[in-house]
Amino acid sequence: MLKKILFIVVCIFNIQTQAQEKDSISIKNGINNPSLLATHHFGIFSSRINSNFKLAPPKHNILTISAISGNNFQPFVEGYFPKDPDVRNQLSQIIWHDRPFNFIDQETTPAEYMNIVIDAVVKEFRVELNFPINKKNELGITLRSYLITKGKYPYSFFTNDESLEWFHSNIAGGEDPFGRRYYGLNQVNFKYFDRNGNTLELNHNDFFIGGLEINHFYYPSLSINQTKNIFINFGSHLGLNTSKYNSSIDAGLSANAIKRVPLNNNLEFNFAVGLNLLRKNLISIKDVMDLGNNKYLATIHSNLEIAKFTKKGNFNAFGINYQIQSRYNKKKEADYYVLKGKWKEINGGWQHGVSTLYKAQSNWSILYTYGSKKTLISLYLKEDLVVNNAPDIQTGVSLKTSIFR
Repeated sequence: MLKKILFIVVCIFNIQTQAQEKDSISIKNGINNPSLLATHHFGIFSSRINSNFKLAPPKHNILTISAISGNNFQPFVEGYFPKDPDVRNQLSQIIWHDRPFNFIDQETTPAEYMNIVIDAVVKEFRVELNFPINKKNELGITLRSYLITKGKYPYSFFTNDESLEWFHSNIAGGEDPFGRRYYGLNQVNFKYFDRNGNTLELNHNDFFIGGLEINHFYYPSLSINQTKNIFINFGSHLGLNTSKYNSSIDAGLSANAIKRVPLNNNLEFNFAVGLNLLRKNLISIKDVMDLGNNKYLATIHSNLEIAKFTKKGNFNAFGINYQIQSRYNKKKEADYYVLKGKWKEINGGWQHGVSTLYKAQSNWSILYTYGSKKTLISLYLKEDLVVNNAPDIQTGVSLKTSIFR
């Protein structure tokens, strides 16, 4: 499956390159980031929003092809959510890992129940078309798909289990800090039983279409564009999720601001901030999995970039991106939930499959982009510094080229 996808990508790129000798994309249009959305095992089933740090609509139609790889690992853990208000109040007075609760049955000890285990390298493939409507408006259409893998060499060079555990053992983290070696390296164990009795299970080489997204951006003409080199755009977003686990429609809004600072010696500095809000499952087409009981996901992106132009007019850009997303589940449940897992066998993080659903998801990315008159190529490495391992590490590569001028 992966070889077929790569073959199709190469063919599309070769055809378009040969057909556009006089065509070109805008050499530098703000910050040209690839998709930086994490391969979170709940997030991949929703139409999350990427920030848009362009200054204006593209001059031509743009095709973007992206390939992403993220290592997700969270050991098996069970979660109980007592229904009795008195029991909830008693448990809320006790630190989470010492809470006493033994489930007997729904009459004696009424409680909601879930369990989850995530161990896989998730591959994401995105194909995006962006069309300039006029000088102030842009339309984008994105198709996203996913492949669940064991993450072996050579297709997951940085994101496979062996690379991560070598890093932990020899550089930072210690020997098997989260239990990967305990459970076994380079395998797939991706299963989630939600509190409504539904099961989500994916196996090695499972491939599915995640959804189709439509994005509209409006770039207003403001006096600060010229006086302060500050540019703003607003986005409206609609997503059709097509997987059997979350057949639904999402909708959202976004706002982005970019500060451009031209420097001497062919250097350019850019700083950007983006805010977006997604309403998950605005319309549910079928019965769906419980992929977080927070109806809204809010995200903040910030980005710093320095770019240097060559004598031929091409550029090399290095950037740092920070992203923080609101929690998937309602925070109040963390006051009384009871978690059960292999806390004796695993050095740390045995509870992450449930506990991290109640925390904001944050990560840092370092990016490199090379731009020419015909193409933009971007590479990035994403690291989860709060260590929720969803994903632990993620890499991505993106190619942009103009088409159908």
